[in-house]
Amino acid sequence: MAVTVKECLELQLLEVEMLLSMFPKRGEFSLDEDAVPSIQRYLRNADGALPPQLEYRISLDVGEAKEKVELQVLLPHMYPQVAPQLFARSDALHRQQQLQLNTHLASHISSLDSGDLCVCEAVQWVKDNSLPFLDNSKTSSECASKEVRVKEMLHRMWIYSHHIYRQELRKKIFDCAKKLNLTGFCLTGKPGVICVEGLRENCEEFWRDIRYPNWKHISCKHVENREAEGSIDNLRLFHGFEDLQFQAHGDYGLRNDYHMDLGLFLEFLKQHQSGHIFQILFGVEGKLSDN
Repeated sequence: MAVTVKECLELQLLEVEMLLSMFPKRGEFSLDEDAVPSIQRYLRNADGALPPQLEYRISLDVGEAKEKVELQVLLPHMYPQVAPQLFARSDALHRQQQLQLNTHLASHISSLDSGDLCVCEAVQWVKDNSLPFLDNSKTSSECASKEVRVKEMLHRMWIYSHHIYRQELRKKIFDCAKKLNLTGFCLTGKPGVICVEGLRENCEEFWRDIRYPNWKHISCKHVENREAEGSIDNLRLFHGFEDLQFQAHGDYGLRNDYHMDLGLFLEFLKQHQSGHIFQILFGVEGKLSDN
């Protein structure tokens, strides 16, 4: 007998309750406050639209030093019938160690019986198996500190979206940019444009995080790399992370008819030595009005 979405969501809520009992302390288990209520509303009336996919983060202490490793969890509506999306990250891990850790985690999860709840199993695996990767990361750092310092590289990403309206999405963009020490801007409305600049690994983490779990109609249109003689801060085009709104058609507020004045946006780009980006984003050469 085929398993329904409703049955899968009921199992997901049971697993969340179990995890909350395992991680009761503040900051250990992070979940959007409306995530569970939205699923409960759907379960009471399954004729409505599907709720957002369940997404949460679990902070784990690993080893005697209690190194922090965070497990990010995204559950498709048909989990546990289909595999969850899991990602373990830690500030103590270099990018390569983090990639290796997640490759081993994915391999372990794929070896489990299909159809079983497995987030608790993933939590235990991360606690039991992260320490070797953390130790390798420390060894790599010690070796790197003895080597000649290489020149830093500024990474700049130009991201295009059909639109950016939702307040919670905008908050996530700004919070993520601040956390990763990225400068740039977010152009709110229709179309939506994001520029972030900073260290490459931070830009790539930003790009992964804002698309998580599933942002449709978004693409990275262009990437620029600039080698810095000293600090990458000397190559930044933006001093902070700006909130841009160039309204074109009356006082609508943030709605689906809130189009951007692309002429003002082009002027802004030229003021920041980026006029050439307009054609890359929109496929047409930008021209300013004579007025």
